[in-house]
Amino acid sequence: MPQTPAYKRILLKLSGEALMGEDSYGINRGTVDRIVGEIAEMVNLGVEVAVVIGGGNIFRGIAPASSHMDRATADYMGMLATVMNALALQDAMRRVSLVSRVQSALNIEQVVEPYIRGKAMRYLEEGKVVIFAAGTGNPFFTTDTAAALRGMEMNVDLVLKATKVDGVYTDDPMTHPDAMRYKRLTFDEAIIKHLKVMDATALTLCRDQKLPINVFSIFKPAALRRIVLGEDEGTFLHN
Repeated sequence: MPQTPAYKRILLKLSGEALMGEDSYGINRGTVDRIVGEIAEMVNLGVEVAVVIGGGNIFRGIAPASSHMDRATADYMGMLATVMNALALQDAMRRVSLVSRVQSALNIEQVVEPYIRGKAMRYLEEGKVVIFAAGTGNPFFTTDTAAALRGMEMNVDLVLKATKVDGVYTDDPMTHPDAMRYKRLTFDEAIIKHLKVMDATALTLCRDQKLPINVFSIFKPAALRRIVLGEDEGTFLHN
């Protein structure tokens, strides 16, 4: 019996670190291929998928040098790192015959398309995966905020924040084994308790536009599928 997705259109927020796997920096091909395999499964279920990608796996190698840089300059360097990750993700999708398009908030038209909302919407409707690179195109804004912004612009049903842990906890589960996972949280609770879900700007945007977020572990097999099918996985944030 075919399973019916609970969501028609989703936005997956992937950190650059998620692409490293067990490596200390860079892009781990096995990890990227596994993530792409899970995205392909969502597309095969009939779900429209957009992705916002971070750049920490590349930028962390030059972060010490950027400590004395102008903040805007460092942020632009980080945006360029996300474009590199987007191209790597697109190439991995091509290898499994998954059609995707990269759109960048910075104009690099010899390499990727510029961000155009109407075209991105059409690609999603055609079943293509759209990968958004270069954050919002502005310094001082994180890729979390870019995910919230693109999620609203694309009219997605859910933003999925992929992390290293399987949800939001009362404390750091790595140092506090007795920490409890929240199954559900309101945006106001997350903001008041200063829980490390997304930055405050992203949380506030999603709260104001009533766009739910599901925080989950990208390293947990089939977690993405379970969320899309409406099962309990990770932490669900809502109004």
